[in-house]
Amino acid sequence: MTDIRRVVVNGIDDVVIKEEPSPTAGPGEALVEPTLVGICGSDVHAAHGRHPFVPVPFEPGHEAVGRIVEVGAGVDPARVGTRVIVDPGAHCGHCEQCRSGRFNICDSVDVFGCLSPGAMTDLFVLQADRLIPIPDDVPDELAVLTEPMSTPVHAVGRAGDLTGKRVVVIGAGAIGTFITICAIRAGAAAVVVQDMVASKLDRVTRLGATAVVDPTSPSAVADVVTALGGKANVVFDTVANEATTATAIRSFLVKGGRLMVVGVPARPVMVDLALVQDNELEIIGNLMFLREDMLAALEILRSRPFTIDDIVSGVFDVEAAAAAFHAADARESVKVLVRMKSESE
Repeated sequence: MTDIRRVVVNGIDDVVIKEEPSPTAGPGEALVEPTLVGICGSDVHAAHGRHPFVPVPFEPGHEAVGRIVEVGAGVDPARVGTRVIVDPGAHCGHCEQCRSGRFNICDSVDVFGCLSPGAMTDLFVLQADRLIPIPDDVPDELAVLTEPMSTPVHAVGRAGDLTGKRVVVIGAGAIGTFITICAIRAGAAAVVVQDMVASKLDRVTRLGATAVVDPTSPSAVADVVTALGGKANVVFDTVANEATTATAIRSFLVKGGRLMVVGVPARPVMVDLALVQDNELEIIGNLMFLREDMLAALEILRSRPFTIDDIVSGVFDVEAAAAAFHAADARESVKVLVRMKSESE
C-alpha cells in the first residue's frame, strides 16, 4: 500500500510532514484528494498553544476543496470525480441541541482538522454526506473560502435583522473582512471596521466598509461613533480579548445593543456585568456554522464579491507547509492556502 503525506503541527516552529498508510473509503464514506487547504486563524492560535479547545499536536485542514476519487458501499458511484468542499463538523444527531437543529453546538461535536485529522494530506476519508458539491462556475481558489465565509454568514444571521443598523467589526482578518461583506449585504446602514494593520483597513475599505479606524488612535472611539452616526446596534468582535470586549461594552454599543463574540478568546475575559445589566446588552456567542450557512456562503462566493488577490495572501506547496504557517502568522496576512499537489504532479 502506498504511503501518503500528512502535515502535523507540533507548534508554530515545529510543522512537519509525516508518512502514513493510504486510506480507503468504508461504507458511507468517500476518499477525497484535496487540491487546496486554507490555514485558519484558529490553526495559528492552536499552533501557538493559545486555542482553548485545540491541543497540539494536531493535524490541520478544516478549510478544504478536493475531488472524490473513491466511494464506499452505499455511496452513489457517480459521485467519483465530483469537486467538493468539506463540512468539518461531525455531530451525534440525538442530543438536545441536534434535535433542535443546532448541530454546530452538538454535545459531542468533533471538528475535522481540529479535533480529528484533517485535509492537509494527500488523501483523506470522510462521510460522504459531509462533502458538498461545488458548482462548475466556482473555481477551487474561491471554493476553498466557503468554510471561512460560513462563520460570518452564521454570525450575521444570529445578529438579527441588520437593515438600517449601525455595525462595528473589530478585526479585519479573513473573518472580519467576510463579516463586513455579509453585514453590508444584510442591509446595514453603516459598517465601521477596526484594525491596527493599515493594509487590512485598506482592503475592507475597497470592499465597502463605511469607515475604518485604527484602535491605537487617541480618538478611536470618537471616530467610530462619528462614522456610524451614533453608537452601534451590533458589534462583531473577531478578536475577543479583554480590551476589545471592554471597548465594545463601554464605548461602542447603544443601550439594548448586541455584542456578537466571533473570535476565540485565548484566555478567560472579565466582563463589566454592571453595564451589561444596566444597558440591557446582549452578549451572543457564535460557534462555526450550519450546513445552510455553508450553502449560503457558497452562493455569496459565486457572486464574486472580491477578487482572489483581495483575500489570499499566499499559496504554498505542501512541502512548504512550515513556511505557510509562518506566513499565516504574519500581521499582514489574511488567508494563506496550501496547495496539496504541485504543478508537476
